[in-house]
Amino acid sequence: VHPNVSQGCQGGCATCSDYNGCLSCKPRLFFVLERIGMKQIGVCLSSCPSGYYGTRYPDINKCAKCKADCDTCFTRNFCTKCKSGFYLYSGKCLEKCPDGLEANNHTMECTSIVHCETSEWSPWSPCMKKGKTCGFKRGNEVRVKEIIQHPSARGNPCPATTESRKCIVQRKRCQKEGKGTK
Repeated sequence: VHPNVSQGCQGGCATCSDYNGCLSCKPRLFFVLERIGMKQIGVCLSSCPSGYYGTRYPDINKCAKCKADCDTCFTRNFCTKCKSGFYLYSGKCLEKCPDGLEANNHTMECTSIVHCETSEWSPWSPCMKKGKTCGFKRGNEVRVKEIIQHPSARGNPCPATTESRKCIVQRKRCQKEGKGTK
């Protein structure tokens, strides 16, 4: 053992030096070089910090930097979260999304464009005027459709979901309430 190397180390180090910090780590811990001013020191961590990914080797576990546009990654070539201004798509960080996809500014991912989907029209309602179905000749009838899928930002918008049309009925008198209910 070198005179500057110690076995009585702190914080998960197996071997260390006063000047360089950890030189090797205890089993299952990851070795990372941290920059402090102009100096780099070794530290041992249970998981790699943001911007790094871990690789396990028989003799040492190391943390390596993600690509420059990547905030967190699984491997050097597979990003899981991009830095500001980039959109995540299939493990890559892109400035703009490929054709057929749209940028989701909330999740910062490229996602499929979703178009509006609606149900079929309902049957026309009874002919009514002022909420009544009697006591008039001309009224309106209405039909509706439900929105099944709301569109994404670049998807086709939803059409009108209600339609109304004029209708004519054979005038019938309204029964007085309380009389003729049996």
